[in-house]
Amino acid sequence: MAAIDPLTAGAVFVATAATDAVYVMFTSAVVARKRVPAATWSAIWYLLSSYAVISYTENAFYVAFAALGSWVGAYASLTFLHRPPGGPPVGAAPE
Repeated sequence: MAAIDPLTAGAVFVATAATDAVYVMFTSAVVARKRVPAATWSAIWYLLSSYAVISYTENAFYVAFAALGSWVGAYASLTFLHRPPGGPPVGAAPE
């Protein structure tokens, strides 16, 4: 197994944390049936996840950093990006 580069490990962690937060925004826009925001969040989602996949296919140990980042991203997005009472879902831009 190759050595772990701390910078790459940190970048994979951040990319997957951001990916999960963006996934929440994407899902919210889909639920609100907002086509342009949903398509935009989807494109961002794939760009972020591609970096992590490319990084950990070179060294399978990076999957651990991806999983940890994914957990943190989902937890943080549900903690900080909550829906206001009676308002549109988070990530849904007004039309």
